[in-house]
Amino acid sequence: MKKHAVWLISGLMAALVVTGCGKKEEPAAAAPAPVAAKAIVIGLDDNFPPMGFRDDKNELVGFDIDLAKEAGKRLGVEVSFKPIDWSAKESELNGNRIDVLWNGLTITEERKANILFTKPYLENRQIIVVTEKSPVKNKAQLAGKVVGVQDGSSAVEAIQKDEATAKSIKEIKKFGDNVTALMDLSVGRLDALVVDEIVGRYYTGKKPGEYRVLDEHFGTEDYGVGTRKGDTELAAKLDKALDDMKMDGTAAKISTQWFGKDIVKK
Repeated sequence: MKKHAVWLISGLMAALVVTGCGKKEEPAAAAPAPVAAKAIVIGLDDNFPPMGFRDDKNELVGFDIDLAKEAGKRLGVEVSFKPIDWSAKESELNGNRIDVLWNGLTITEERKANILFTKPYLENRQIIVVTEKSPVKNKAQLAGKVVGVQDGSSAVEAIQKDEATAKSIKEIKKFGDNVTALMDLSVGRLDALVVDEIVGRYYTGKKPGEYRVLDEHFGTEDYGVGTRKGDTELAAKLDKALDDMKMDGTAAKISTQWFGKDIVKK
């Protein structure tokens, strides 16, 4: 009986060994999915009213500020704003010091090489501002004149596209912001300023009788939100948020607060 028992036990142990060797390994645990961003840092020029600027309390306000905050709520992320040197905006974005450019950013073919844009949400023109007493009536009369632009803005590219006018201009003088440029225009250090229409009309409207906007301009363009080229998911989410804001009337409400009417591009 003991001998048979030994054989039985040995057989059972052998079966267990064979079974253990043939057992499939448990699949490795799947890598955790990337954690969605909990915050978005938005780079802007904080002296660019009415898109983004500081009020009397030194708080950031503006049309784009309100749009971005609303988009953040819909995406379930915290939005923070970081003033940057606008002429270095692409370096700030692609150096990961900010996540988004949202501040009256014009969509151009040149910028598309380094920035992934959302769909346009505003239409803009590059207008020509002169003083009320200026003899300049059109682009042809900019010949031999000193014209101001904001450094890093699309105004530079817009002027250059009009080769005849660009060649006739004596000097294109670049400024860190449009406020300083307008001050130089007022005191005669500039003959004209080329600026985003939305910004230019905001400023000139505050000082009736001091400035005049020419009928001619340097072309129509679109504003978009800019992300890094690889941030396709974020760009898609921002597009969805903007579309929803247009559909439910929120974008129109924000636009009316800042411009007196709905100028959002559908």
